[in-house]
Amino acid sequence: MTILDQLAKHARERTEQAKRNVPLEEIKRQAQSLPKGSFAFENALRKTDIPFICECKKASPSKGLIAPEFPYLQIAKDYEAAGADCISVLTEPKWFLGRDEYLKEIASAVSIPCLRKDFTVDEYMIYEAKVLGASAVLLICSILGEEQIRSYLCICEELGISALVEAHDENEVQIARNAGARIIGVNNRNLKDFSVDTDNSRRLRAQIPRDVLFVSESGVRTAGDVAMLREIGADAVLIGETLMRAPDKKARLDELRGGIV
Repeated sequence: MTILDQLAKHARERTEQAKRNVPLEEIKRQAQSLPKGSFAFENALRKTDIPFICECKKASPSKGLIAPEFPYLQIAKDYEAAGADCISVLTEPKWFLGRDEYLKEIASAVSIPCLRKDFTVDEYMIYEAKVLGASAVLLICSILGEEQIRSYLCICEELGISALVEAHDENEVQIARNAGARIIGVNNRNLKDFSVDTDNSRRLRAQIPRDVLFVSESGVRTAGDVAMLREIGADAVLIGETLMRAPDKKARLDELRGGIV
């Protein structure tokens, strides 16, 4: 069983526990009683220069503990002050040491859209994300079938939240396209063995129509990486560890932009 399989298995177990505490019909009622979202995450990615999705995460399966000190609210506020366009918040508790509360508090504290970064395996998690204040959810092709993704996209549409549909190879990009994804994220990290290949975005760029937003995820460490992604037509980049390890996040984000503010 790969780490990704274990992450998905644990997400299913967590969801079953959550349903015992708050049944599906109740979380659905709570989500639907909130004002419909404005697809703020998606709209934030439609700008002239390449937008940055900056990630709040304490740990990861590949790197272990990244931020022993984790003042997540301050980190999120620093990102916003530094000009981040969106914030990705890890809520997966076992390997990433995330918590739902991080997302709820961050979404309330900043004015830019937040992505719930978790391993969505059940419609319950989408309604839950809406209740927590997320403007977007992550749907990973490696752990979801095409029909599941299509169904989850319909729920997102109903709630007014965006879906970042993540692919790693040509087959998964096709699944995302067939399902009707409006945002496709190409992960440069193979979630089965955690190897990183930043050229993955270049290889898959041609497979993604220009009217679909294209986000490059993982392994983006330098202004040169960002420049390459800008050149191939990436619509946005998602950056995690590089920023999490930076003591001065504004300076690091300015550096990654290549001095473009």
